[in-house]
Amino acid sequence: MSAFPSLQNDLILRTARGETTSRTPVWMMRQAGRYLPEYRKIRESHDFFEVVETPELAAEVTIQPVDRFPLDAAILFCDIMVVPEAMGLTVEMVSGRGPTFPEPLSTPDEMERLVEPDVDEALGHVFEALTVTRRKLDGRVPLIGFAGAPWTLMAYMVEGGGSSSYRAARSWLYRHPDASKALLQRTTDLIVDYLKGQIEAGAQMLQVFDSWAGLHSPETFRTFCLPYLDQIATEVKVDHPDVPLVVFAKGAHHALGALADTDYDVLSLDHTVDPSEARTLVGDRAVLQGNLDPCALYAPPEALRREVQHMLAGFGAHQHIANLGHGMLPDHDPDHARVFVKAVHEHSHRMHTV
Repeated sequence: MSAFPSLQNDLILRTARGETTSRTPVWMMRQAGRYLPEYRKIRESHDFFEVVETPELAAEVTIQPVDRFPLDAAILFCDIMVVPEAMGLTVEMVSGRGPTFPEPLSTPDEMERLVEPDVDEALGHVFEALTVTRRKLDGRVPLIGFAGAPWTLMAYMVEGGGSSSYRAARSWLYRHPDASKALLQRTTDLIVDYLKGQIEAGAQMLQVFDSWAGLHSPETFRTFCLPYLDQIATEVKVDHPDVPLVVFAKGAHHALGALADTDYDVLSLDHTVDPSEARTLVGDRAVLQGNLDPCALYAPPEALRREVQHMLAGFGAHQHIANLGHGMLPDHDPDHARVFVKAVHEHSHRMHTV
């Protein structure tokens, strides 16, 4: 790590570790991507996975929003689907549909098609992209790496793509509980190695995205989500105790208390969670992240600033990383993203100095 430039802004890392800071750090999920004209320009000559798999392009796209906005972190431009790809499944990014698996795992017997990858060989392009990006950032802000959670990846691998109900994947949990656990465990083991590799390549903070956690009942979450999320945090922390870990279990409001008892440093909240209620439930067991409704960025600037102020008041002055309740949307106005970031800086600085 000594080969990397010294970090000039470590605000988000100190906040994630529970330290008191002069203001609230801010970044945005999907801050690099389709809403930025400079990203769309790159996509005119490169398809999605070409950008992901070309370290120089991934680094360029990762840094685009940092060049535009006074953000407190960069998050690597990548995709959670690189893990199922590494396991031997074909993934296509279809316009208007998102990630699609031409040959999903329709039955447990088809798990025989999965491979045990060499992590460095299968995911080395991600590690290289992290290293290149970390150097090109030149210490301006920390670099966040990430992975999809085991259940969310299973949902795509079995369903074959996005769905409103994920009926096929959820039916596995009841019809094939042992096979489901076996698939989740195989995915978990790979994710652990993948995240450790990301840290060794230059990631200074990690987030685990469980985008479809909200499809679970409390009972199925405890059985098919929590043990695997817990294992990821525990095993990554064994080798890298000082690297902050974030978990985003979207929609699983009932799970906040249980997640606060794991080794994740930060719990990210979607926009349907009341920040003050989450704070009461979690206490000082974890830092909270979030959670402005992404659609608030369609509001006029003054209304958006009021929404930011209201959000910050709900979380309080400390142990909070400002973010959206989910990701940036393709038709967001970059100028409104700037308003969001600057409003967090201005309002939180006043809160922290009271």
